[in-house]
Amino acid sequence: MSQSFDLILKNGTVVTPWGRVDCDVGVKDGRIAALGSLTNAKAAATKDVKNLHVLPGAIDSQVHFREPGNPHKEDLETGSRAAVLGGVTAVFEMPNTNPPTTTAEALNDKLARAKGRMWCDHAFYVGATPNNAADLPKLESMPGVAGVKMFMGSSTGNLLVPDDAHVREVLAHGRRRVAIHAEDEERLKARKGETKRGDPRTHPVWRDAQAALLATERAVKLARETARRIHILHVSTGDEMAFLHNNKDIATVETTPNHLTLIAPECYERLGTYAQMNPPVRDRAHHEAIWQAVREGVVDVLGSDHAPHTREEKDKEYPDTPSGMPGVQTLVPLLLDHVSAGRLTLERFVDLVAHGPQRIFGLATKGRIAVGFDADFTIVDLKAQRTIDNKWIASRCGWTPYHDKSVTGWPIATIIRGQTVMENDHLIGTAIGEPLRFLETLQRP
Repeated sequence: MSQSFDLILKNGTVVTPWGRVDCDVGVKDGRIAALGSLTNAKAAATKDVKNLHVLPGAIDSQVHFREPGNPHKEDLETGSRAAVLGGVTAVFEMPNTNPPTTTAEALNDKLARAKGRMWCDHAFYVGATPNNAADLPKLESMPGVAGVKMFMGSSTGNLLVPDDAHVREVLAHGRRRVAIHAEDEERLKARKGETKRGDPRTHPVWRDAQAALLATERAVKLARETARRIHILHVSTGDEMAFLHNNKDIATVETTPNHLTLIAPECYERLGTYAQMNPPVRDRAHHEAIWQAVREGVVDVLGSDHAPHTREEKDKEYPDTPSGMPGVQTLVPLLLDHVSAGRLTLERFVDLVAHGPQRIFGLATKGRIAVGFDADFTIVDLKAQRTIDNKWIASRCGWTPYHDKSVTGWPIATIIRGQTVMENDHLIGTAIGEPLRFLETLQRP
């Protein structure tokens, strides 16, 4: 009796947890049902992916989609539209919205806003504040919640937990891994005078490497005191990487495509405030140290830190300009270009954007091509040569710091739970995104 599937991906090279395999993939009821030769199987639909690579769906574990509060920059629909156009099948969205996502009501509001509007699967972080620590165990256990996010240094929005007493209080409440923006607020305040009006090259002088290292050291110390797992976001310095590689038992590590692709001072001279983000893009020595940490396995995940602002906002005079740039749509093309250049293997890329997020955040049935997992795929052409262009960007801000950048490697199709939502740069169907599930918060039926 021949097998029957809803979809078969035929003739592709499939990147599994055990390596590259030339095989077919059978999908049934939104899950991966078979891997192997499916020549004699029946299917409602067949997609020939010859000469293409089938990757597990890329997961962007740090995006800011600005809703509610700043829809002129982005919203859940436009941000998720950008995600699937870039080959991303799931996102973790951050809490520094207006109002901030710090209560059950705010979390439920975001989930309600996402339903029927978000193109990709999604989860939302709850923001830690000096006043909501006692509520965090309940909040982090809600369906569709990625975990707790804490800002130790001020950035976009009004979420800030700057002092050790309140950081310790946050870490002492709950059990899931806490994601941390690690910049030392006291040092940022003390060094604000290092900025030079009209000169964004001074951004990494103000928010220097020591500000990042001090906060990361404090976070690890307090994590050990409270026996709480932490995740240091957008690590931007070689100093932090050298410190964190000795603390992998309690701290996981993220860096961004921006810190792997842009280098100061050139990026500020070329892009001005459009290269401004927190923590900053730094000089070549830090850039090379971050790449070394990627090669050595210190880095667990890559997140885009997609944080759009309008041109009008970015065109103000530094330092009156907001930090952040769009990135969810360019994450896959940029990293595939690094694969093409030999800086990254395809397998390591998959580990950083799929296996890694699944492993450290405990995603249920996501992040790998294996029987029983969701049929989420990022199908790529490793040889495609394209130029990233502002016109391609679906984010409401309408720009990318990588405009006119030529890349080798491009997402050809995005498939979520067996449904094709993007093919050849075109959206297909309607928004089908659903809340992500996590092993630590599975709900009783």
